[in-house]
Amino acid sequence: MKQANELGGSVRKGEHSQIVVFWKVDQIADAETEADPENDEAQEKSRRRFVLRYYRLFNLEQCELPQTVLDKLPKIETHQHDPIEAAERIVAGMPNPPEIQYAGSKAFYSPITDRITLPPRELFTSTEEIYACLFHEASHASGSVKRLNRKSITEAAPFGSPTYSFEELVAEFSGAYLCAEAGISPAVLENQAAYIQGWAAKLRTDKRMVVIAAAQAQKAADYILDRPTTGVRTYVRTSAGA
Repeated sequence: MKQANELGGSVRKGEHSQIVVFWKVDQIADAETEADPENDEAQEKSRRRFVLRYYRLFNLEQCELPQTVLDKLPKIETHQHDPIEAAERIVAGMPNPPEIQYAGSKAFYSPITDRITLPPRELFTSTEEIYACLFHEASHASGSVKRLNRKSITEAAPFGSPTYSFEELVAEFSGAYLCAEAGISPAVLENQAAYIQGWAAKLRTDKRMVVIAAAQAQKAADYILDRPTTGVRTYVRTSAGA
């Protein structure tokens, strides 16, 4: 509200703010010191301090601002996309599907809420990227305890850990299979290959995990496609209408 007022505007009457939390950890010098037995110089002790603040924020759309201010704001590039029928059928046919919402600027699956969140469709640069991203997150969702109960998604794992890396490989392999099924592989293949290579590098200590991840990815893709897993299946490029 203060920023809007300083810019010569105001928050619209009746609008409600959203609480946003800021936190960080500081290393601060302690008041106490101790002697260094080797050089007889005092050494400062340090301790961690947790800083936590919250702010009440309003979205730009909740404010009235001068046009001269609005003209200086960065413009968000948007795109129009037509649905790909084959990909839409895959999404609609997933058994026991998670909730899907388009909001924010990040793509992720939350096992706690069983919800896939994607950025608004108009922020994607191509239609193929929308479905590649959605298939990736749907593959994560397939590992939920209420579906395939895959350990790499049901057990907590820190970012970059072997378990986290394994799950990312599963989701990207599965997403690639689904893109091939929908006939959109060529448009997203380069990004998928780079993504898989990046996470595979995290598992170089156990190269078997890449093969195991590919097998788990097949199960995930088969689940989403509502097909029984009967053995190794090869996904090939088909036409978008297949």
